[in-house]
Amino acid sequence: MIANNFFRALGDFFTNAIFPFFEKLRFTDSWWASNTINITLIIIGFLAFIFWMSQLNKYRKGANL
Repeated sequence: MIANNFFRALGDFFTNAIFPFFEKLRFTDSWWASNTINITLIIIGFLAFIFWMSQLNKYRKGANL
């Protein structure tokens, strides 16, 4: 019962608090306005990947395996 209420509250939060912004973007005619978030997330993911690989490289050099 508690788990059911938790998932209902989680779904309600995402539907009513986060997704209305995306609903506004869905009906825009501009490609750039619609895909700005996707491009931003790709750049953040790429930078996080580079950082992660550099940290792994530092760990490998320090361990002298």
